[in-house]
Amino acid sequence: MKVLVIPDIHLKTWIFDRAETILKAGKADRAVCLMDMPDDWDMEFQIERYRETFDRAIAFAALYTDTLWCYGNHDVSYPWGRLETGYSPYAERTVMTKLEELENSLQDPSQINIMHRIDNVLFSHGGLTAEFLKWLNEDLLDADIDDVIAAVNDASHDYLWKDESPLWLRPQNKDRETFRADIYKQVVGHTPVERIFEKDGIISTDVFSTYRDGTQIGESAMIVIDSETGEYEKIEVMGKLGYKIETVSVIDE
Repeated sequence: MKVLVIPDIHLKTWIFDRAETILKAGKADRAVCLMDMPDDWDMEFQIERYRETFDRAIAFAALYTDTLWCYGNHDVSYPWGRLETGYSPYAERTVMTKLEELENSLQDPSQINIMHRIDNVLFSHGGLTAEFLKWLNEDLLDADIDDVIAAVNDASHDYLWKDESPLWLRPQNKDRETFRADIYKQVVGHTPVERIFEKDGIISTDVFSTYRDGTQIGESAMIVIDSETGEYEKIEVMGKLGYKIETVSVIDE
């Protein structure tokens, strides 16, 4: 199966427009969104922007009903009451109301969670390491993969609101023992990067986040990943001004 990965949103509704273009062109069979829907530089008073972003996500979910959604730290920080960088107390009620509306709009509640698996590819906001599982429950290291994912999704907020959790992990910055990297590829967002790349079996895709002045940090691209082989291709987009579909097969070492 070909899966389009939609990286961190951060109030950029046009990312869903680009994703729709890719799906309509038949480049992928379904999508996974790595979320972080709310919050961006100096946007804490732009309540309508928050509302528009969630409404756009809800419309996308209605059109592509099998899409999977992975909570990001910015998403859960509101209902969990965990203040963090970018948190907007002015948008708090809007975020919680609209996040619940998104959740309730899905055909199955299991479509939105911390982690998902499609065949041989794991999706989460930050990534899963063996170290986190040892901390959570060492028996999980040898457990069935679906039991592992269920345990992560059911973990307490205190466990998940840690630097090494799949909400917060930044595998780009430090060598870690990726969970079952010999079997599963992982796809993550969370950490802004200049280009999409793979390290230790984890593919980083957050290339649409910006500097404070609004300049995009990374290349304008999304990936479509084969859920069986883990091979992926970049699909270039032209930011909020337009798009082009130009695929380049990529297998990063």
